[in-house]
Amino acid sequence: MRILFLVHSFNSLSQRLYCDLTARGHTVSVEFDVADSVAEEAVALFAPHLVIAPFLKRAIPASIWSRHVCLVVHPGIVGDRGPSALDWAIREGESNWGVTVLQAEAEMDAGPVWASAEFALGRRKKSSIYRNEVTEAAATAVLQAIERFQAGDFVPRPPGREARGRLRPLMGQEERRIDWEADDTATVLAKLDAADGFPGVADRLFGEPCRLFDGAPEARLRGRPGALLARRESAVCRATADGAVWLGQARPERPEACKLPLALAFPQALELPAAPLPGWWRADHPTWQDIAYEEAGEPGRAVGFLAFEFYNGAMGTDQCRRLTAAFRWAATRPTRVIVLQGGADFWSNGIHLNVIEAAESPADESWANINAIDDLAEAILNCGSHLTIAALQGNAGAGGCFLARAADLVWTRAGVMLNPHYKNMGNLYGSEFWTYLLPPQVGADGARAIMRHRLPMTAGEAVDLGFYDACLPGPAAAFRVDVARRALELAAAPDFPGRLAAKAAKRARDEAEKPLSKYRHEELNEMRRNFYGFDPSYHVARYHFVSKSPPSWTPRHLAIHRDLGWVKPV
Repeated sequence: MRILFLVHSFNSLSQRLYCDLTARGHTVSVEFDVADSVAEEAVALFAPHLVIAPFLKRAIPASIWSRHVCLVVHPGIVGDRGPSALDWAIREGESNWGVTVLQAEAEMDAGPVWASAEFALGRRKKSSIYRNEVTEAAATAVLQAIERFQAGDFVPRPPGREARGRLRPLMGQEERRIDWEADDTATVLAKLDAADGFPGVADRLFGEPCRLFDGAPEARLRGRPGALLARRESAVCRATADGAVWLGQARPERPEACKLPLALAFPQALELPAAPLPGWWRADHPTWQDIAYEEAGEPGRAVGFLAFEFYNGAMGTDQCRRLTAAFRWAATRPTRVIVLQGGADFWSNGIHLNVIEAAESPADESWANINAIDDLAEAILNCGSHLTIAALQGNAGAGGCFLARAADLVWTRAGVMLNPHYKNMGNLYGSEFWTYLLPPQVGADGARAIMRHRLPMTAGEAVDLGFYDACLPGPAAAFRVDVARRALELAAAPDFPGRLAAKAAKRARDEAEKPLSKYRHEELNEMRRNFYGFDPSYHVARYHFVSKSPPSWTPRHLAIHRDLGWVKPV
């Protein structure tokens, strides 16, 4: 079928559905919700069999839904209505939630139901639940709805009286407001979790209004409710009525301000007492930490697991440097294999565009950041003492995809979305040694295709292309167990010494043929032009990305109905 996506943006859920549907032979074109007339023109050009709205913030025009079947993906259980579905579910402690695919009609979220899927709702950030449980449920429900649509004999029905959902209003800041004197830690975290990603919780820090994001519990520190107690790296600890929470991100309510690690958004935080973790490598601290390490296995054949939970997968200069130091430390341990676990939602998305945008000199910070991430990639590539595994339980984009490829093996979870291209960010050339790492995996033609391709890639597709090594099924918890088992088997295998020797020999041959320093120099020469050259495309694209500027048009690689070669079907 020809399926038109109407979207507010091409977010992770939209990308997952796009890949799932194109893999099943459907032709999918995308139109951003710029204006009713633009959407109407897209429908006229594409003549779709079906219109789907995976992520839309306003109603589909009646001029479209009255003439075409339009399916809306709503992140709520059957009967749920309103724009803050997931927010209310988290705030009210729902144990189960779901996704409903319903037909667009005059009344928002009230149309007949084509399919639905439910999931257990744990206590986590809204953005994390959306990227994981909501996305998986949406994939299941949308595929079922399409099968029913194609069968032609399914009659969608309005939600019945047995539906658990109900109409709930937009959750405003008054409902989100934290009363630091009265709210306990669980309440504070629920409010932060329900607002994570967008819109954040309106509050004040250092006498200035701001939005707060990224809360985490603290088990030991205590103080007067509302008081700022301590700082760890870029996060700040604040007392609640019965304990304390860590605040990782903030966006000051200033013109042009963006969401930043809190201590960068408010430099006054650097004056708070430091609260470093004793034995930072332990992963069982009941507190906030963005880098953790643990070991498993018998002496002499053990595995080290290095996790790095960076918000939204963005890796700033300081984070890259700390992770590089942690990796080098892990390489001194009496282990055989190092697993680079990344975080639950993202493995890495590369350089930190928000931090760069907020810097006094974005060009200089871009240069420092790309060099810091290259240092990390080089440390992984030159690790001769261990076999290294990048285990992607979460999504990866741009430089993060190639940073993962610096490891000896890359294992990724089925359902993970990859965007291994730089061009969408103002035609960035890219670094992280991609010119060294990519061609041997996929060939010269394959490398050119991946770098020119601006569309998302599934984990399975990456393995089929030879870019990554294995796609492991199951949810995140099962993936971590499977990775640990496989890594321990690798460390205990009789051929381990031979594999390590073969790795060293290959690295020596490659170095003799063309040193890593030359690859890095060539890539960074191109990046220098992006950062400091006369073409401002990267800086313009970064500004619009960080400021979340409303789209004024749909990128042509998504809107195939606007290609000059597109012929409207008869």
